[in-house]
Amino acid sequence: MLEVSHLTKRYGKLTANDDLTFRVENGEIAVLCGPNGAGKSTAIKCIAGLLRFGGTVLFDGKPNKSTEAKRSFGYVPEIPAPMENLTVGEHMEFIARAYRVEGWRGKTDALLERMELGDKREKLGKELSKGMQQKLSVCCALLPGPRTVLLDEPFIGLDPHAIKELKTMLTELRAAGCSVLVSTHMLDSVREFWDKALIMMNGKIAAVRTRGEVLQSGENLEQLFFAITEGKGGTA
Repeated sequence: MLEVSHLTKRYGKLTANDDLTFRVENGEIAVLCGPNGAGKSTAIKCIAGLLRFGGTVLFDGKPNKSTEAKRSFGYVPEIPAPMENLTVGEHMEFIARAYRVEGWRGKTDALLERMELGDKREKLGKELSKGMQQKLSVCCALLPGPRTVLLDEPFIGLDPHAIKELKTMLTELRAAGCSVLVSTHMLDSVREFWDKALIMMNGKIAAVRTRGEVLQSGENLEQLFFAITEGKGGTA
């Protein structure tokens, strides 16, 4: 389970994240959505431990910067950053050894095949296209078998097959009891599988809705998003 409490991030006088508090339960896919500049990527980076911030972030009760927490979550950044001089296969081996993944060769084979990277094992990071780099980021994040997965705009740059496969992977993670947080402004990409919507505006959580609540209201995620972000209603 992911627990975020009073997360606040400031850059000088600019408050990028203003007192964010929410939870992503085990077996739940939460979508962090909002217009450009709402603070989504900053929040994801804080949660992943890449930025200093005020407040607390816990993974299964462990502080996000603790060794125990770092071993329990996977992170797919908005901009993939593979190591230029490692091959695809070496990236996977590096992650496997760093996380002490048992049976990693078989798991690597399965992930690379699903992301259509099986024939790219010998390609260097610097030789990969943006889409291939994104696919490799997904494979590296999922190889250790994380209990929580953070994905920042994961569908950008992916081809249709990879988008379909990633959606399937996310639903499989949910079925396995993982907590999943997806930051995106591409609402169509999460339409089928989201469980909780966290809608951000101006660095704050403007509204939190479950799928059941939205269906009961007769709205859909897109209608809710525009109602909140265009000031037509909605409260947290």
